[in-house]
Amino acid sequence: MAQHNPALDRPPWTSDQAREIAILRLSALGDVSHVVAVVRAIQRQRPNWRITWITGRLERRLLQAIEGVEFIEFNKAAGISEYFRLRRQLAGRRFDALLHMQLAARANLASAMIRAGIRIGFDATRSRELHSLFINQRIAHKSGQHVVDALMSFIEPLGLKVQAPRWDWPVSLADQALINKHVSPGQQLLVISPCSSHPLRNWSSDRYAAVADYAVAKGMVVILVGGPSDIEQQMGQDIVKKARQLVVNMIAQDTLPELMATLQRADVVIAPDSGPAHFANAVGTPVIGLYAATDPQRSGPYNSIALCVNKYAQAASSFVGKPAGQLRWGKKIEKPGVMDLIAVDDVLNKLEHVIAT
Repeated sequence: MAQHNPALDRPPWTSDQAREIAILRLSALGDVSHVVAVVRAIQRQRPNWRITWITGRLERRLLQAIEGVEFIEFNKAAGISEYFRLRRQLAGRRFDALLHMQLAARANLASAMIRAGIRIGFDATRSRELHSLFINQRIAHKSGQHVVDALMSFIEPLGLKVQAPRWDWPVSLADQALINKHVSPGQQLLVISPCSSHPLRNWSSDRYAAVADYAVAKGMVVILVGGPSDIEQQMGQDIVKKARQLVVNMIAQDTLPELMATLQRADVVIAPDSGPAHFANAVGTPVIGLYAATDPQRSGPYNSIALCVNKYAQAASSFVGKPAGQLRWGKKIEKPGVMDLIAVDDVLNKLEHVIAT
């Protein structure tokens, strides 16, 4: 019997060698959408590699249109039994590489259930939650990186090139049916996704209503989207009540694939730092991001950074007492009143720019 050669387990691998790559990214929805760009980069450069992605149940619903990937659902709510179930499901499998793309104790424990020769994780500067104990290679440390760029760098240890991110997110005709009931061909559509999962990143309902009134007066259809949480539903009701023009409230009325279709149909999306801002980016729609609590240079919609209303520097000065450049990269300034730094006119100026172009 030929002896195993450990050198064959290490990149660079030739393009004709089929490989098994595991990706571990359980949540959150916005970050999971970023990883699709990583998947596309692998698929373009190594179409014969097999990709298996372990992700959360809700995230799997978002990703159901992504082809060429084996998805394994991880039910975070099931507790410790879910880790044993994952180990049983992967019994007998060994991956050539694991991309361990989540800094969380729960993800570390899940990664221990995945056998892989190469285990790629974050650099020491970004590592936390004992992440370093579950990897054997690191991505390069680069300061001031956008989250997407950091995740894209996970393919470099595999011998692949980091290229401009592409999502190529497919949207089915069936999922377009809901939005087509509300918008006719040729009509301009503004979609407002008013809420983040972090309430202190949210703008006020009266300011959203003022922007909606302006857009409708310009001839646009305005639709609100969001999830079923009490905060989101209350925000939608408040915006509709305060608006003087007709605003369509679709909050909690669509599935995640239907939301992707709505965002793709939109001419422009307005959102705080949240999943839908990144979903819209993934389907190629311009996003006016509302950023004061977080830094759009790190977590803004990747292709719409220039469209973001960026008050992060002002927030750093007013709420932390330091210049933004002196804060730790990625520091959040989630303080009451921080989003009030964004004025209605700031958003309308960006909207006018999008309409003009």
